[in-house]
Amino acid sequence: MESVRRPYPSLPPSVPRILVIIPAFNEARAIGQVIGDIPKALVEEVVVVNNASTDETEANARAAGATVLREDQRGYGWACLRGIAYAQTRNPDIVVFLDGDYSDHPEELALLVAPILNNEADFVLGSRMLGKREPGAMLPQALLGNRLACFLMRLFWGARYTDLGPFRAIRFDRLLALNMQDKTFGWTIEMQIKAVQAGLRIREVPVSYRKRVGVSKITGTVSGTVKASVKILWTIAKYALATQRRPRQP
Repeated sequence: MESVRRPYPSLPPSVPRILVIIPAFNEARAIGQVIGDIPKALVEEVVVVNNASTDETEANARAAGATVLREDQRGYGWACLRGIAYAQTRNPDIVVFLDGDYSDHPEELALLVAPILNNEADFVLGSRMLGKREPGAMLPQALLGNRLACFLMRLFWGARYTDLGPFRAIRFDRLLALNMQDKTFGWTIEMQIKAVQAGLRIREVPVSYRKRVGVSKITGTVSGTVKASVKILWTIAKYALATQRRPRQP
C-alpha cells in the first residue's frame, strides 16, 4: 500500500513547480535527514520511492513529510521510473533526482536548479568532481569508474561530463522525451547519453559530497561494484553501436 501525504501548498503561478524524486533502498537511518535538508520554499513535493526496503525507510520518510511510493521490483532504474510515472500525474516543471543516503547535500538544490530557472540549461548535473568532497566519500573504484565512463562519453559523443553524479535536475518535458528505459545501474549514464543525443542544453555545477550514512550497496561491495561497472560499460556500448548504425543524414 502506498502512503501519499498532502502536497506542499502550491507555489505562485510564476514560480516553476519542482518535484524531488528520491529512490531509497534500506535508508531508514538517513532518509529523514535528506528530506529535512531539502529547501521547502523551492520544492512543491518530495517523493520517496521505497525500493523493496526491509527496514523503516517508508515509515521514516512518511514521518519526515514525503509522499511515499512503493516499487517492489528492486533496481535503481525501477525506482526512478516509478517516480516518473507518479510525476506524470503531478506535471511539474522540473524534476530533481537525489539519493537517499545523505551523501549529497540537499540544501544545494538551489544551485542545481538555478541554470534551469535562468533558462540557461535543460539538464543540470551536480558534479562531485568539481565540488568539495569529504576524504573517503568516493572509493577508488567509484572514482576510476567515473573517469572511464566520462572518457568514453567524450570519445563517442563529444560529451564533456566530469561525473555520473546522482544529484541532477531536468525539465520534466525533456525528461519524458528521453524515454528512459534502464531498470538498474545504467540509469544515470543512459540519461546523460540521451541528453547529449537529444541536443539538450547541459550544465554541470559543483556540489559537495560526504561519506554516506551506512554502507553503499554498489561500491561498498565487490559484487556491487562489478555489476554496476559491467552495466555501465554495456550501456555505453549499446548506445555507441546504435549511433554507428544510424544512417548518416545528407
